[in-house]
Amino acid sequence: MNLKAVCLGAFALSVLGGVAFAGALDEPSNMQPFFTDSGMKTMKWSADFETAWKATPKSTQNAMMKECNDAAMSKPHAQFCAQLFALGHHS
Repeated sequence: MNLKAVCLGAFALSVLGGVAFAGALDEPSNMQPFFTDSGMKTMKWSADFETAWKATPKSTQNAMMKECNDAAMSKPHAQFCAQLFALGHHS
């Protein structure tokens, strides 16, 4: 088999596989409204957090909740998910 074709196929699979692992909680545009700073290190207070949540599209909310309810997916976003759960937004 052609080595170039094999390498190209492996590269394509790695690119497609990497996209599959990125979730709603990994998307900066989804998460930015919940933080006070551009580096997304300081979360907003409860009232502002809830306001940002209510302004989030329902489809994005559903994707975020699905990831927060998954222990492995939520681990890097534990602070966000804990804040969401504290507001009573969990299934």
